[in-house]
Amino acid sequence: MSTLYEATTNATGGRAGHVLSEDGPIDMALSVPKSMGGDDGKGVNPEQLFGAAYAACFGGALQALVGIEKLDIDVSQISVDATIGFCKDEDGFFLEATLDCYIPDVDTKTGEQLVNDAHQMCPFSKATRDNITVTLNLLLDS
Repeated sequence: MSTLYEATTNATGGRAGHVLSEDGPIDMALSVPKSMGGDDGKGVNPEQLFGAAYAACFGGALQALVGIEKLDIDVSQISVDATIGFCKDEDGFFLEATLDCYIPDVDTKTGEQLVNDAHQMCPFSKATRDNITVTLNLLLDS
């Protein structure tokens, strides 16, 4: 194993605090959503940050697979919406994720294969596998 890249980000003050990446691009206030007892302030929350990271990584996996398969798809138009749920049951709190994947100019069979293969390739999918429920959706051109 070789580490290709590492990033360090600090969080101070919990969910109503502040996040700052070591090299500076992330420098944001955090806010707690009203539905979780917060003030619904202008800051981001951990679910939004996780969703952004997961969507970007999963999109990168889709782009890599299009290249590997040598498909005629404009990879710049691939998009992923990640919806992260903060949930509670009798055992406590947990997360769930839904990934809505748009791949332009692809048929259903190829698109579903790409999404399923990306779920095997994506490091965020690997990190969450068997830990949270992840629902995968393929969005097609109308």
